[in-house]
Formats: sequence, structure tokens, C-alpha cells
Amino acid sequence: MADRRTCNVLILGVGFLFIFTAFTTCGNVAQTVVKSLQNDTFSGSGYHSLGIIYGVFSFANLLAPTVVAVVGPKITMFLSGLLYSGYIAVFIVPSTWSFYLTSVLIGIGAAMLWTAQGHFLVENSDASTINRNTGMFWALLQCSMLFGNLYIYFDWNGRTEISDSSRRNIFLSLLVASILGTLSFLLLRKSRDEEELLSEEEGQSLLSPGVTYESRASTALQEAKSEFKTILQLLKTKTILLLSPCMAYSGLELSFYSGVYGTCVGATAQFGDSAKGLIGISGIVVGIGEIVGGGLFGLLCQNNRFRRTSVVFLGMVVHFVAIYLIFLNIPDDAPVVFNTSTQSQPFLTPSVSIALLCSFLLGLGDSCFNTQLYSILGCVYAEHSTPAFAIFKFIQSVFAAAAFFYSGALLLKWQLLVMVLLGFAGTLCFFVVERMQSFSVDLQDY
Repeated sequence: MADRRTCNVLILGVGFLFIFTAFTTCGNVAQTVVKSLQNDTFSGSGYHSLGIIYGVFSFANLLAPTVVAVVGPKITMFLSGLLYSGYIAVFIVPSTWSFYLTSVLIGIGAAMLWTAQGHFLVENSDASTINRNTGMFWALLQCSMLFGNLYIYFDWNGRTEISDSSRRNIFLSLLVASILGTLSFLLLRKSRDEEELLSEEEGQSLLSPGVTYESRASTALQEAKSEFKTILQLLKTKTILLLSPCMAYSGLELSFYSGVYGTCVGATAQFGDSAKGLIGISGIVVGIGEIVGGGLFGLLCQNNRFRRTSVVFLGMVVHFVAIYLIFLNIPDDAPVVFNTSTQSQPFLTPSVSIALLCSFLLGLGDSCFNTQLYSILGCVYAEHSTPAFAIFKFIQSVFAAAAFFYSGALLLKWQLLVMVLLGFAGTLCFFVVERMQSFSVDLQDY
């Protein structure tokens, strides 16, 4: 049983590795690719596409548990993978209507995919293996930031323009990766416990399969209604209200490191012919920062050597250092230029080393905030973890969507200022929540 479950988790991780190798690379270069299109009829924006994806994702999360309960996690993940592949395919022969339509569909698919992933991971774990399985899956997922971006670097390095043939070759390769990841979900098998449970239910049931299916759907709908009521109740609690600024900040910085910063680096005229290739290297270094941070802080906090507040404070400092260096090193018009490279002059002569250091710091800081938000939510809402995490993903996605929509209009300094203000407020609020929890524990001990 353990071997089958472990095999399932490995297949799940490999599937996500392939799909998100395609999608994270696509998100990192979307605006740059759109800017380089030699097509007078195309009027889409990579920023707006990503904004639509995260906006739809935030609301589709509310319906996802019901769909997964009725259809099952395996089929849900397979169908969601097809939607991801459809979005990648649009870049091969782009048109405005299909670009935005698939943005909506992939937002729905993302909600279904992540809900099904969580369900399947728990289904194939027990109390003794959940940490190992989560770590195994997380490590495979984070590697998705490395391979696609490495391809971008080798293909784009030395190019000042992205030709149509280069774009087609890249996205054909990413499409193949996405399809392989999607097909791998078909290899997933039911755990023996689930097979025995299903056999027992079928043996005891006197109803036809159609009636049993309707009964399952009705039960799932009732559970979804109950969970939605719990979400509304949790939204009124002081802890969630205080954590909201920190959740919102995680959405802003998610949009910045995953779609905006790479575009800024690629648009910096002072980097010359290497600018486009640096988009790929920047994405790789962000991924390294995520991996280092997640592994390091996971071990430190597991051994109680660091408090959550220490990690979040470190994340704020790391991000503020990165933001200040970006302000000095990257031209102010880098996010908003469309058909040309940057015209503005930054305070420093743009340095590739500083730009990549900032990429690493962005990934490292992101891992600080996300790991500790998951930790505190799991601690405070141990009995209502699913609704609490749903609220987190909802707030994070709404603010990520908003950030993508204003990224193409605001100069870099204003985007950085918004991040600083919300990051500072979010960190302070996190400290207040942690203090409230410590005070509550002290009272219980007393």
C-alpha cells in the first residue's frame, strides 16, 4: 500500500513538474512575447492575460471542491491539464479572442487542478507520511522554474527581437511538456484503502450507479454549502482580517516576480543583446531562491529554532533590499514600454549581477511569507484548514490579478512603492496575530 501511495505522489509531482515547466515559463515571458509579435491584428496584453487568470482562479476556487468531489481528483486533474495545454498552444498561432478565452479557461482549470491535487495528496498520505509526501511534491514542483527558463536563456541569448519561428519552436516544446504532464495523470491509481472502501459501498448499495452518482453529487453540494458558510464566518474573525494585508502582499509580490520583473529585465536597453536571454536566467534564479528559502525555513521552523515572526521579518527585509536595488538598477519605464526598449536612465548603470541578485532575493522573500502564512493558518485553524486556505488563495489571487492589470500602466517606482507600503503593513499585522496567539497560549498554560 505504501509503495503504491508513494508512486502516486511521485507521478503527481512529475505531472505538475511538466505542466508548470510550461506554464511558469509562459507566464515569465508572456508580455515580452506579446510585445514582439509581428501581427497587426493582435491586441492582447500578457499582463492582462495573467490578471484574468488569477481573477478567475480566485472565484473558481469556491466551486472547485464540489467538482472534484463529483468527478474525482484524477479526471479533474487530467481535464485541467488539457486547459493548461490549450493556453500554451494559443501562443503558437496567437489571436486576441483565443488568447483571452483560454485565459478564462485556465483560471477555472487552475482552481480545479490545485483543489484536486490537495485532495489526492491527502488521500495518498497518512499522519506518518504527509510531511514527506508534501516535501517530495513541493521539491518537484519548484524544479519547474528551472528547465523551461533555461531553454529560454539558450534560445534568446543574443537576440534583440523574438522571431515568429523562435516563438513557435519554444511554445511547441512547452506544449509537448504540458501534454506529457497531463497524460501522466492517467497513470495515477486508487490507493488500496480507497479501492476497498468503494468495493464495500458498491456491495452494500442497492441503488443503480446513476442514482449512486446523483447521491454523491448531492452530498458534495451540501458539503460545499457548509464550507462556504464556514468561509463567510472565518472572514469575520479578527485573525483573518489582520492577516489579510499580508495575504494581499503575497499576491502583489507573486505577480511582480512571476510576470513583471522578467519583463523589466528583458526591456532594459543597457543590457544589450543579452537582455532577452536574461529573462530565462532571472526565472531560474527566482526558483533557486524559492527552493533555498522553502527548504531552509522549513527545517529551521520544524526544529523550533526560528519563530514565525523572525522568518516573516527576514522576508520583509529581503524584499525591501531587493525593491531598493531594483529601484536603483532598472529603468523606471521598463514595465510599460511596448514596441521599444527602455528610454529612461536608472540611478545606477544597470548591472546584470544586481538584477540577478534581486531575482534571488524575490524568490527567497516569497518563500518566507508563503511558508509562514501556511504555518500560522494551519496552527490557528487546525479544524477549519480547508476554508482558511481557500480564503488565503482567494485574497492572494485577487490582489495578484489587480497587480497584473495595473502593471502595464504604472511606472516601476509606483509599483515598488505600493509593494513597500502593503508589505510593511502586512508584516506588522502578522506580528499582531502572532502576539495574539502567544498571549492565548500563555493564558491556557496559566
